Formats: sequence, structure tokens, C-alpha cells
Amino acid sequence: MRHTFLRALLALSLALPFAGLAGAADDEPPLQTVQVGPNSHYVQGLSQLGSPKNQNFISNAGFVITPAGVVVVDALGSPRLAERLTQAIRRLTDQPVTHVIVTHYHADHIYGLQHFKALGAQIVAHGSAREYIQSDTARLRLEASRTELAPWIGASTRIVPADTWIDGPTAMKVGGVVFQIDHVGPSHTPEDLTVFVPSEKLLFAGDLFFNGRLPFVGKANSSQWILSLERLLAFDARAVVPGHGAASTEPKKDIAMTRDYLRHLRQSMGQAVEDFVPFEEAYARTDWSAFEHMPMYGFANRMNAYNTYLLLEEEALGQKKR
Repeated sequence: MRHTFLRALLALSLALPFAGLAGAADDEPPLQTVQVGPNSHYVQGLSQLGSPKNQNFISNAGFVITPAGVVVVDALGSPRLAERLTQAIRRLTDQPVTHVIVTHYHADHIYGLQHFKALGAQIVAHGSAREYIQSDTARLRLEASRTELAPWIGASTRIVPADTWIDGPTAMKVGGVVFQIDHVGPSHTPEDLTVFVPSEKLLFAGDLFFNGRLPFVGKANSSQWILSLERLLAFDARAVVPGHGAASTEPKKDIAMTRDYLRHLRQSMGQAVEDFVPFEEAYARTDWSAFEHMPMYGFANRMNAYNTYLLLEEEALGQKKR
């Protein structure tokens, strides 16, 4: 009883700083649950860059209600968003959040973790993320976010490590519901996880899959990423919840867009590297018409192409050394 009270008190203390901020409830971005299985739901982030106005609500999170508690997949991009997600869960069930499975440690998926940790939830992630969360990259990203995303990311916001680090395929059972957790990185990140819930015929794909918008490729291993997308199609899933965009009930068609985009990047930039064509010329020559209508094209495409060009240069140098 004492521990339950302390957890509730801590959760309240985390919520208090947000009360009365210039983002009153009426001004907050809508956060609505969408049912995707008999006992499963998700919330869909906005196709925008993170900002104070949207509270960094630019990614998806999902949850499954079991007889023994609620399992959440990803924690959203700020403590306030995680608090709002918990409020949405409470409108559907009184069951506590017992676990949060992290598909990968990008900021827009993890800055809400401390809220769930304060509620007593166990955090589950792949061990490959340990190197990142101890890195200067993670520290500097958080420092920048405290300025760029204030007041929703502030001095009290921290990166929360997992309680359970897994290193391979893992089956987790909560309230009789099985969660099949599989490591499919290095793809979008080294630690990419998928979460399949057979009883719901539901797959959480994290940022392996961006539905209806261009993905953010960064320095990803795009070759492995393409193979991982093929693995997604092998699941017997009626619905797939991506890291960004609407849930898909036609995964073969929708996942193919992300896969085809990655293939186009590798083919066009790979040919340029092979022919010693400078990036600027290669980018200008490439036909992007199949993708330029998609949300986030203006922000992401040039950066995706440049990072892919650099990756393929490295791959070409590696092959020559062998």
C-alpha cells in the first residue's frame, strides 16, 4: 500500500509542472485512441517536426489491455504526452500500465518513459541501445530538446534505461497474452524491435515502417532495413502499427512504399557513387516524382539521399579493401 501511494505521489509531482503552462488543455494537440484489435489501441502522431506547439507529438504509441495490466509500446516524445496517453488508457480500463516496450531509442519515442517509470512500469528494450543512451549524441540531443521543445522537455526530463535488456527473440506473457518481441536491427537503428501480439493479430513495427509519409533514414543500415521489411510481411497480422502514420490493414501495399523508397535511394545514389558523380549532380539528376507528393518530403528527402550517398561510398570503399 505504501509503495502504491509513493508511486502515485511521484506521478502527480511529474504532472504538476505542466499545470497552468501556456498550453492549456484546449490548446494541446489532439491525442485520440484508435482501436486496432479486440483489446489493442494506438495513438497517431502528427506528420510534423517536433515543436513546443505539438508537444513533440510526432510519433505513434500503442497499448494492449490484458487481464493483468496494460502493455504500452513506445512512450511518445515528452513526459506530458505520456501523461496524456495514460489518461486516455484510463478512460478504457482501470488496469495499471505494467510494461513499456521500446521499439528503439529515438527521442520522439522515449522522452515519455520517465512518466511510465514513475507509475511502476517495467521498461523493456534491446541491449544495443545501451551504447546510444550513454553517448554524447544522446546527451546533446536532450540538451537541444530542452531549448527547442521547452517547456515540454525541460531540466527534469531524462533518458530512462530499460529494466530488462533483451538480446534476441523474446516471448513475454502478461495476463495470458503473449507478446513476441523480435530484434530486427540494425536497420533504422541498431536496437530496432518489433512486437507481435498473436491473439490480436497485431504487429507493432516501430520506425521500420513509416505509413503514408517519407521515412527519416539518417545513418541507417538501409540494406538491412530492406531485409527487415520483408520479415514484417511474414507475420500473420491483420493490422500493423507503424512508428509514424496510420495503422495499416494492407501491409503488403503500405510497407512496400517504405521498401521501394529505400531501394530507390540505394539504386540512384549507388549508381552515382559507382560512376563518381558528385552528390549535388546526382541528386539533381534523380527522378523523385514517385515520392515528392508525400508528407515530409521537403524536410527529409535531400538529407536521406545525402546520408545514403555517404553510406554507399563507405560500402564501396569496404569492398575495395577486401
